[in-house]
Amino acid sequence: MFDVIIAGCGPTGAMLAAELRLHDVRVLVLEKETEPVSFVRIVGLHIRSIELMAMRGLLERMLEHGRQRPAGGFFAAIDKPAPKGLDSAHAYLLGIPQPVIVRLLEEHAIALGAQVRRGGAVAGLDQDDEGVTVALADGERLRTRYLVGCDGGRSTVRKLLGVGFPGEPARTEMLMGEMAAGVPPQEIAAKVAEVRKTDERLSLQAFGDGVYRVVVPAAGVSDRAEPPTLDDFRRQLRAIAGTDFGVHSPRWLSRFGDATRLAERYRVGRVLLAGDAAHIHPPAGGQGLNLGVQDAFNLGWKLAAQIRGWAPDTLLDTYQAERHPVAADVLDNTRAQMTLSSTEPGPRAVRRLLTELMDFDEVNRHLIEKITAVGVRYDFGAGPDLLGRRLRDIDLAQGRLYDLLHRGRGLLLDRTGHLTVARWSDRVDHLDDPAAALDVPGVLLRPDGHVAWVGDDQQELDAHLSRWFGKPAR
Repeated sequence: MFDVIIAGCGPTGAMLAAELRLHDVRVLVLEKETEPVSFVRIVGLHIRSIELMAMRGLLERMLEHGRQRPAGGFFAAIDKPAPKGLDSAHAYLLGIPQPVIVRLLEEHAIALGAQVRRGGAVAGLDQDDEGVTVALADGERLRTRYLVGCDGGRSTVRKLLGVGFPGEPARTEMLMGEMAAGVPPQEIAAKVAEVRKTDERLSLQAFGDGVYRVVVPAAGVSDRAEPPTLDDFRRQLRAIAGTDFGVHSPRWLSRFGDATRLAERYRVGRVLLAGDAAHIHPPAGGQGLNLGVQDAFNLGWKLAAQIRGWAPDTLLDTYQAERHPVAADVLDNTRAQMTLSSTEPGPRAVRRLLTELMDFDEVNRHLIEKITAVGVRYDFGAGPDLLGRRLRDIDLAQGRLYDLLHRGRGLLLDRTGHLTVARWSDRVDHLDDPAAALDVPGVLLRPDGHVAWVGDDQQELDAHLSRWFGKPAR
């Protein structure tokens, strides 16, 4: 019997498996595909996801395979520079091939002891008070204490649960792919700039060596399960730009629509949902992969605590309470961005107005913090502004804060010299550092890096240790 079975070994599933293994949870990841994806799709890790990689000691490996870009120009592709002084030691975008992210996260999970089985498709489930029986497509039946569906927008797990997935179907569609172009870069840049004066939906982003990521409006809405052809791209490029730029040798081709849906529930008994299984939205702002990885980071330590037996009664319920509103906000901002890409006069007027407003630092900063998730604040009740927010990677006497979070444990960062984690020391670390770059006397960090308490009173601290880390050990 497994502690957790995860359906889907994409970025969300692999990240979750690794987080669970940090706490010695027995994990099996089932991936229905027999081989990793063959196409190389470049995605962007935003600031908060980069921070999470740093927290688990993965960032250096990611940096070896990625390219850093300024953290600006994400919202509706409005070309504004990144605000100065973003509250992060990692204030950049990391462009990296998605298969590389999946491979590195999967290798990380396996190194920690997770099992990954390819060609294992979930076909049925039945849960009771003790666990979940998972039926595979080949007839095999597996038993687990918990099941997590990380199996994408068409999630089998979500459908088997009967969880509602309300929202809007796709009304427009875009073609997106990576391919070589047969005309000089200067000619491409000039033509794209001309078209984008009236239609921002066209994009040809250079990756070097004559390869471009091409985004162009589709002729209509079709079945996303069927990838477009290179001729579809050529035809639509000629229709929109008057030329197909001589595109050839595609790496991968796909289509996406503006379908936007959010699961009504993230948990039904012993079965949970994360990543695209819980929410889908257009790729505006490049938030999808990041949102799923951050779901996994929020869920992992809570589910592990439940399995290890020290979770407070309501801890697992905070997964939906915290992540559902974050996803709803992402859905709203992608709806807004898609509207701003319309060629209709009304949305274009709003886009011009927002472009002016983004010259104000406060507006630009707010939108960048929203897209990159550094502005997320969970509702932990009344308290200082830092409460519920993530803490940046600050300087400490013995190095950097995130280097102390690799094991996925809580951390008390104490500048007073008189606080203690006492009988919670089996799940919470304590660092006494009067020189820490903080303007508060002490903070209690959850394993996901969010601030669970701020202050200098031991009695208050004990109450918050109980709230997040359960009863103290005997």
